[in-house]
Amino acid sequence: MVVSRPPSAQGGGRLGILTSLLLLASTVTLNAAKTPECGVPQQLNRVVGGQDSTDGEWPWVVSIRKNGTHHCAGSLLTSHWVVTAAHCFKGNLNKLSLFSVLLGAWQLENPGPGAKQVGVAWVLPHPTYSWKEAASADIALVRLKTPILFSERILPICLPDSSVRLPPNTECWIAGWGSIHDGVPLHHPQTLQKLKVPIIDSETCSHLYWRAVGQQAITEDMLCAGYLEGERDACLGDSGGPLMCKVESSWVLAGIISWGEGCAQRNRPGVYTSLLSHRTWVQRIVQEVQLRGRSRGSGVAVRGRGAESSDRSWLPRL
Repeated sequence: MVVSRPPSAQGGGRLGILTSLLLLASTVTLNAAKTPECGVPQQLNRVVGGQDSTDGEWPWVVSIRKNGTHHCAGSLLTSHWVVTAAHCFKGNLNKLSLFSVLLGAWQLENPGPGAKQVGVAWVLPHPTYSWKEAASADIALVRLKTPILFSERILPICLPDSSVRLPPNTECWIAGWGSIHDGVPLHHPQTLQKLKVPIIDSETCSHLYWRAVGQQAITEDMLCAGYLEGERDACLGDSGGPLMCKVESSWVLAGIISWGEGCAQRNRPGVYTSLLSHRTWVQRIVQEVQLRGRSRGSGVAVRGRGAESSDRSWLPRL
């Protein structure tokens, strides 16, 4: 890593150096002051079986583009960092010039003046991810080439702290621009879709997918959510997008859309990479990430930052 130095003031004396340092300190303070509270949309006034979201409803959801076309979704954590599914970059870690990130868009075919497109500087997959179908640790951090400026349409989401629990039937939401049915792309103007999904008991989900493949498929870092009757689910193109749950007054990123068997099939719910399992890894790299949780007995949110080849039966949500 190369750290640039502030240029010396004309004359090169101590006063010039002190002036430069003061200017640098004031800039850092100003930028810190501009960081908004995570997980709180500033309301402005297809996912299978989903419905149109409203403009600015999910301001942290981003479109990861490949060759100018929507490829995966992701979630904005800070002005520099997006989190998504690692499998979105399979075979392309040395081809990052193909990728960009579109932020602040509601309709992909009509992003609007508030949308921003930024290049990808580098991608850091989880070190234990194996690049196999339905593998554990399907998570990657994306560093933006330039920091973005927050706005009412571009805001960060929170990570859950250690106090957050997601028992079965907890109602959460997913959002994305993926197919509205298996093989049916989202129609014009490609409006961001949203869908409420309940958390499914991990033992139930393990049993369903165990019967499907004859071996353990659901690992400890996976969450299942959706409907056992099918009909509503994430689908192709939704990979990397958020599973979002409300904690007190803030939205936290509970999971990342990872894989499933087909789209919206009976007894085949969506499978998500759990941020409860991978929060510590994210915090080590993205130290400015904001956390939210529940304080014991007080009922109020705890605030903090991050100091703390395909077989179609295993279908990543690309």
